[in-house]
Amino acid sequence: MSPLFRRKAEPRARLVTLIRKPGCHLCDDAQVVVEKVCGDLGVPWEAKDITEDRDLHDRYWEQIPVVLVDGEQHTFWRVNEQRLRRALTD
Repeated sequence: MSPLFRRKAEPRARLVTLIRKPGCHLCDDAQVVVEKVCGDLGVPWEAKDITEDRDLHDRYWEQIPVVLVDGEQHTFWRVNEQRLRRALTD
């Protein structure tokens, strides 16, 4: 089937991952947005600590906080509520 006709997954079937580190105020701000949007839409989310995963550290250290949607990088540093909401519902 052509990607143009493929249906997007329902929000509840999505997964948002917040890659963060302890003591990071931008990470705390990003988590507030992720919790709000995911809570409103019923989307599951998880937080991963960059200090506990060498691969995540090597990949994202200069960009944290990083938000992934279904494993694909959505944004980094600052999370825009409307943009995240659109990514999960459009």
